[in-house]
Amino acid sequence: MTRNREPFASLILYHAFKWSVVSPVLNIYLRGHIHGAEHVPMDGPLVVVSNHASDFDPPIVSNCVRRPVAFMAKEELFRVPGLKQAIQLYGAYPVKRGAADRSAIRAAIECLSQGWAVGVFLQGTRTPDGRIPEPKLGAALIAAKVNAPLLPVSLWGTHTIFPKGSPIPRPVPVTVRIGQPIDPPASTKRPDLAVVTQKCQAAIHALHDLGR
Repeated sequence: MTRNREPFASLILYHAFKWSVVSPVLNIYLRGHIHGAEHVPMDGPLVVVSNHASDFDPPIVSNCVRRPVAFMAKEELFRVPGLKQAIQLYGAYPVKRGAADRSAIRAAIECLSQGWAVGVFLQGTRTPDGRIPEPKLGAALIAAKVNAPLLPVSLWGTHTIFPKGSPIPRPVPVTVRIGQPIDPPASTKRPDLAVVTQKCQAAIHALHDLGR
């Protein structure tokens, strides 16, 4: 890695958006509880792994780990005026459909080289209850390639923010729990990646089971 922290301009934008929008929504409207923030390494490359049940999850995760976190987003979103600038503000990088694994890993490694932390949803897609039945190996592969620790994060309650058919978010309670960092895999071989991925899955589920 060539940098220990995120670009200064990104930090300014991150904190402006965090304190003006994300933090008030999380702490007031969603009555957010955050546990384990002291576990977050504040310097160096970091792969943040979490469950995923809502479009609110990326900014909530970035807000709670106290440093900008770059997440992947569908390439189509970067073609929408206004939305492109908004998601880039929070470190999103485009990923093409059909080639997500390869392009996402390259883009994530590039973000890490620029000093960002990188966020990866362990399931890859949203699940209806916040559980992770089929974790993917991508986060462990990224961590192995750059020798970065993985930080497990559990999001509890975000799956109820937008019930089916609702046009506005509900003021439901949300709890974020951050676990102890997990060492990266010893190699990029599939068995090593699988072992660490299972550790991340187990850590997130254990945090999630603590509930509110």
